[in-house]
Amino acid sequence: MTTLLNRTGSTMTVGDAFTRVFGPTATVRFEAFDGSATGPVEAPLHLELRSKRGLDYLLTAPSTLGLARAYLQGDLVLEPIDEGNPYDVLRYIEDNLAPSKPSLRELPELARFFRIYRPQIHEIPKEETPSQLRRLARGFTHGRARDAEAIHHHYDVSNRFYELLLGPSMAYTCAVYPTLDATLEEAQEEKFDLVCRKLELRPGMRLLDVGCGWGGMVRHAVLHYGVTAIGVTLSKEQASWGAERLAREGLDDRGDIRHGDYRDVAEGGFDAVSSIGLTEHIGVANYPAYFRFLRSKLLEGGRLLNHCITRPDNQHPGIPSRGFINRYVFPDGGLTGSGDIVTAMEDQGFEVRHHENLREHYAMTTRDWSNNLSANWDAAVAEAGLNVARVWGLYLAGSRLSFERNRIQLHQVLASKTTERGESGFGLRPTWGS
Repeated sequence: MTTLLNRTGSTMTVGDAFTRVFGPTATVRFEAFDGSATGPVEAPLHLELRSKRGLDYLLTAPSTLGLARAYLQGDLVLEPIDEGNPYDVLRYIEDNLAPSKPSLRELPELARFFRIYRPQIHEIPKEETPSQLRRLARGFTHGRARDAEAIHHHYDVSNRFYELLLGPSMAYTCAVYPTLDATLEEAQEEKFDLVCRKLELRPGMRLLDVGCGWGGMVRHAVLHYGVTAIGVTLSKEQASWGAERLAREGLDDRGDIRHGDYRDVAEGGFDAVSSIGLTEHIGVANYPAYFRFLRSKLLEGGRLLNHCITRPDNQHPGIPSRGFINRYVFPDGGLTGSGDIVTAMEDQGFEVRHHENLREHYAMTTRDWSNNLSANWDAAVAEAGLNVARVWGLYLAGSRLSFERNRIQLHQVLASKTTERGESGFGLRPTWGS
């Protein structure tokens, strides 16, 4: 067993340091590369830190980012774990492995441990996006080129991978579950239908769907509501898949899926605009320009439905975390509270008519995506690689936990381009049902 000799002649192992940080009663079994171990052998969760490099990751990024780096590089092993759906492990860690506050007597010893170990900076996993400074070479945040790169990183994994993950709907946004036992496909169908009902789409109307993904909203609106629709996405893979599906189903005469920036849509005079899962990508500072542009595309009395992930407050708008989510999943992503979204919409001339939080529905959606990934794990790994599949396992399970515990939410905000005479197009009460 390798030990560290401090000035008093006592020794501290990696296991000792673990106990100092998380307390002697932590119900986790921890084993380290220096041969030390702590915690009950019969604990429900075993953590094995296999290398000094793994410790370096944890010490240089003491957060979910360090844990992810060590896990992805194989330096941290968690047993038992369903890598496609590690929800139970993440929940157990959150509930049972909270760092304790070291005593004044323990602080000097921990400081010596840190100093003697001299944590080094190692190469990050290749799935991690570069740091903010390195990304400046690729353009400023939310410039067109950098936005396209960020979307490519997240959405162009492979269409086959997303088919395994999302299921037949290929809908990668919060579903709406009409009942607790509804399937994912039923819930995604209900989500698109709810948006259509809120927009009060009717045959002959024209719809613009920005950030259209694989075209689910366009397809639903054309097929079930008789509209003509344009969808636009920055992902070439999404656009290709969506356009092929519309053509295969004979809907391409009224549905058009385009690869491009929503700001390049030249047409106007739309009866309705849907924005489902795009606002998270544009940056809070760009909300005014975004909603101003969408309003310019609408006829007088037209409607906008904005659907996006939000924070439960408005205290730190638009400051993206440089942690796991931003580095591995959503480069340059940024969230704020629904209040900031409503304010930005109103300041650009929209009249907000309805505001709904679907937080619990997104917890259920990510649960079902996790179950899909777990059920198709071998195929997903073969398609995208082990580490990409692991990233998605962590991301979806962690997102589910965050939605369940109200750290993030999902809001739909419905608004109208009300005329100068006050004509909104809305009746006295909502017509779209529950």
